[in-house]
Amino acid sequence: MARKSAVPPSYYGEPHKFDPTFRGPVHKRGCTDVLCCVIFVIVILGYIALGAVAWMHGDPRKVVYPTDSYGQFCGQQGTPNANKAILFYFNILHCANPAVLINLQCPTTQLCVSKCPDRFATYLDMQYNYSRNRSYWEYYRQFCKPGFDNPKKSVAQVLRDEDCPSMLVPSRPFLQRCFPDFITRNGTLTVANKTDFKDGLGKTRSVVDLRDAANGVTAMQQGTKSGIASLLDAKEVGTKIFEDYASSWYWILIGLVITMVISLLFILLLRFTAGVLLWCVIFGVIAAVGYGIWHCYWEYVTLRGKPNADVTISDIGFQTDFRVYLQLSQTWLIFMISLAVIEAVIIMMLIFLRRRVRIAIALLKEGSKAVSYIMSTLFYPIITFLLLALCIAYWAVTAIFLASSGDAVYKVMSTQPNCKYTNITCNPETFSQSNVSRVCPGSQCTFAFYGGESVYHRYIFVLQLCNLLVFLWLVNFVIALGQCTLAGAFASYYWALKKPADIPACPLAASFGRALRYHTGSLAFGALILSIVQFFRIVLEYVDHKLKGAHNAFARFLLCCMKCCFWCLERFIKFMNRNAYIMIAIYGKNFCASARDAFFLLMRNVVRVAVLDKVTDFLLFLGKLLISGSVGVLAFFFFTRKIPVIQEDVPSLNYYWVPLLTVIFGSYLVAHGFFNVYAMCVDTLFLCFLLDLEKNDGSAARPYFMSSTLRAILNKKNHRRAPERKRARAGRRK
Repeated sequence: MARKSAVPPSYYGEPHKFDPTFRGPVHKRGCTDVLCCVIFVIVILGYIALGAVAWMHGDPRKVVYPTDSYGQFCGQQGTPNANKAILFYFNILHCANPAVLINLQCPTTQLCVSKCPDRFATYLDMQYNYSRNRSYWEYYRQFCKPGFDNPKKSVAQVLRDEDCPSMLVPSRPFLQRCFPDFITRNGTLTVANKTDFKDGLGKTRSVVDLRDAANGVTAMQQGTKSGIASLLDAKEVGTKIFEDYASSWYWILIGLVITMVISLLFILLLRFTAGVLLWCVIFGVIAAVGYGIWHCYWEYVTLRGKPNADVTISDIGFQTDFRVYLQLSQTWLIFMISLAVIEAVIIMMLIFLRRRVRIAIALLKEGSKAVSYIMSTLFYPIITFLLLALCIAYWAVTAIFLASSGDAVYKVMSTQPNCKYTNITCNPETFSQSNVSRVCPGSQCTFAFYGGESVYHRYIFVLQLCNLLVFLWLVNFVIALGQCTLAGAFASYYWALKKPADIPACPLAASFGRALRYHTGSLAFGALILSIVQFFRIVLEYVDHKLKGAHNAFARFLLCCMKCCFWCLERFIKFMNRNAYIMIAIYGKNFCASARDAFFLLMRNVVRVAVLDKVTDFLLFLGKLLISGSVGVLAFFFFTRKIPVIQEDVPSLNYYWVPLLTVIFGSYLVAHGFFNVYAMCVDTLFLCFLLDLEKNDGSAARPYFMSSTLRAILNKKNHRRAPERKRARAGRRK
């Protein structure tokens, strides 16, 4: 049935003509986009070379272990610092200097220690108490330079030579560094229940100075302005979350296995009861959302009259215990309104698209049959997952080795503010022979950071960008290979006139071989276009992150528009690539020709594409939502101990929402993996269906390949040949 339009058909290309030799995916085909294939292979070889160079120059220990002032790693096995895994700052107050972020170093001696100080002390107090009790020195000396054993040395000389710290502050390890043990009591910042302390230089300082210094260190290490107190709180929450994962991983795995079984059964059952199941999915989601609206209303009415329940979310701010939000009536009101909007949207879509649902069901039935005949397609995502895991692992390792490729850079550190050699690069082996120590007494040549002046070191950032771009290219190529392979297998099913007798043997393996042998260049071409767009999106996100504190409204608006445009462009390219890969799998043409044919075919049937394809996607999304939601509800009742039979088996948790959200998110991903194969099947069958309508007319010479259900919905018939009609009449007479 032709679509009425003011646009002439030739505007979107001529319809496909009948080809009597066409019987499904073309077997006699040649290599396509050879130039892009050659470039892709060269890039992969270059990527391997980049990894090898990064491996030779990089040292992950620079990332894993902190480095002291002498360039030695803290906690590295086989070294004198094997049992000293924590970095200690002699005078952390020096880290409050704004120059810390410029020079990327804290101007104080840093040593590896086995534990952090647990008490306030000063070197002056230690000397005073040393004559009466030597234990003071035994405790203090573990934070002095190795080999220093002269507690009677004058304080001025000790501080000048940086032999020992002038003070000790109760600390705890964080990021493998000793930071003051901050505790907020009644809104007052304290360290060991004190708000001030002696700095060992005759002054009394506030613990606020310690906080500012600690913030300087964390900003230098993490590249962020977050306070040390918030980072320590985040570490505590992270520790509890890790404990919850350690005690509940077994049950999380069981939940994901249940999701996998349900998804597999769901797809197989669609072959027999697609209509019933889909309507059950639709009404099940409507009922579930309706129950959610009622439950939120009930909670809202219950809490509305209680004291302290009318506090707004903005008043209490961010809380690590999310149960606090559930005690507020506003939270349930927001939930109720959100669910009501979702319910209204679902119902309105069903009212206006109810006539198209029947055709979508027919396509889903046909897709279920195709999957049941080619069951191996359901397990192909495992290959995709393994290839993606390999790409991600190689990218991460290469990035780490590139980031740790610098050589140790030493700079002059002086306690004298007017030393002209301060922050000048130095060599620790020849520093004692230079005149720096004579001009600036007490100055030292200490480790600053990892870097270098060679060509390789100057272009490490560029190499990191290349690493990211090639990584995106490889990931998109793996996804493209999977889509083309599945499309070829399902196209073999559709173009078999007598199913399943005419379906070729091993269609998935044959399709994989064709895609890899003939169309590596075409798949790489499409993947490259998508990767470049994604790369620019990542750059824009990075720029947006850096400009968050900017007050230039026009720049923010322009950046937001660019991000929106590139997002739309990425979505469009993904859609076009997907359909181009289907055409490549069927006809074996190059990427540009296949993309053009797919685009024109879709535009000639734009109404069917806009309605049928999207209705199918919507129904599949509802299926994923129902599966993940059902498993999520089961997990909620389990982890909140509301299932009496297995209450004793539930692990003790700090936050029950940690395994719950993991199960829900993981269930959605598992269901998405299965339904992705199914969606690719439906998309392939849909494009084949459109080609079938253009190429064939139902005559004996040009029969339709579509199923009888689709022919009935579209009022199409296959006319038999004369001998076949005679045999059919004879059969009826008997």
